[in-house]
Amino acid sequence: MSFEQNSPADSVRGFGFADIHQAKIAAENCKSCPLWKRATQTVFGEGPVPAQLMLVGEQPGHHEDVSGRPFVGPAGKLLDSALDKAGVDRASVYVTNAVKHFKWEPLGKRRLHKRPSAREIEACRPWLLSELELVKPRLVICMGATAVTSLLGKEVRITANRGKFLESNFAPAILVTVHPSAILRAQDDKTRSSEFERFVEDLREAASFLRA
Repeated sequence: MSFEQNSPADSVRGFGFADIHQAKIAAENCKSCPLWKRATQTVFGEGPVPAQLMLVGEQPGHHEDVSGRPFVGPAGKLLDSALDKAGVDRASVYVTNAVKHFKWEPLGKRRLHKRPSAREIEACRPWLLSELELVKPRLVICMGATAVTSLLGKEVRITANRGKFLESNFAPAILVTVHPSAILRAQDDKTRSSEFERFVEDLREAASFLRA
């Protein structure tokens, strides 16, 4: 199992909260970027603190925005299935997103997911770093481009780095993979099934790393 050095300049640090509850309460009042104006609420991470494994997604979706909890919609259900198949108990994992507010645009009566901008990712980064400081994970899994950009920089590509254990300033190792929603968007059932199995294999690699 090899490691590759790939960490961006740490230009932003966490806020130095005493505990995760304090951080979550403070995040509820965040107005560092305009996303709070259209979101229902801040969606902070959840899970045990500390935790050996921390999963970082991109941003809340519609279901997360309404419930106030990360990964409870269709992508969350797929993540649960993948974790279960990989032998990882979700209750033992801290789950969060790089961006804490739902960014969307209207499409009829629906709210269509819209990718966060570089400014919005950077504005939210101190919250993510605060979670890292408090959770103290041995391994972080970045799921999707927004999570990868936030912690490793925009030059790191998922296609080139998927499945590799990368060193960073934030945890002993970071593993890069796709976001569960990308699997749901697969063009057909066969592709969706193969991509799901590949995602499960990434999670198995993570579990093996933590057992070592």
